[in-house]
Amino acid sequence: MEAIHQKDASRGAVCRMFPGVDANRNIRNIALTGFMGCGKTSVGRVVAKVAGFEFLDTDQFIEEHVGKSIPRIFEEHGEETFRRYEREVVVRLAERENAVIATGGGLLVDAENMDTMKQYAMVFCLWASPESIWRRVKDKSHRPLLQTENPKQRIIDLLEERKPAYGRSDMLINTEYRSARDVANLILGQFRQTTRKAK
Repeated sequence: MEAIHQKDASRGAVCRMFPGVDANRNIRNIALTGFMGCGKTSVGRVVAKVAGFEFLDTDQFIEEHVGKSIPRIFEEHGEETFRRYEREVVVRLAERENAVIATGGGLLVDAENMDTMKQYAMVFCLWASPESIWRRVKDKSHRPLLQTENPKQRIIDLLEERKPAYGRSDMLINTEYRSARDVANLILGQFRQTTRKAK
């Protein structure tokens, strides 16, 4: 993903990833993707409150419907089962209307999930450097994907692996030096401009 550079991160740059939104898309929701610790939930709640939209968190949705926490699902059933639950959730939530959907960090890495979500939502990827992400999540022991001998390196590796998928988002926003409110304002401004043009 050419638009993601460390020098951009130091300036808190906004990296736009799209020349325009396909007119065939029926955009009526906002979806947030990005790595864990980038602020999807906190930003999503602000966006939903300001816009008067429903806020939906895919991880929370899975936990409520499966009756188990995400770490427990990973532990008892493995990542493959969790990803299957994610695919089912995307289909159920994508067609909602006036919703802000905060997705798990790996959910839209699946190309089919991204295609489904982009039919009905404008997708924003929240970005931060590996160092910032590590500072934000290192004291949170419930992150299944970081249960390794070197979790910081795991973050670096996963970010690199997910760059192509995150690059399919409509817009990438660096959250390094922005408050949740500032990020929310950028998202809402772009969403309103895009949906206004589509009408």
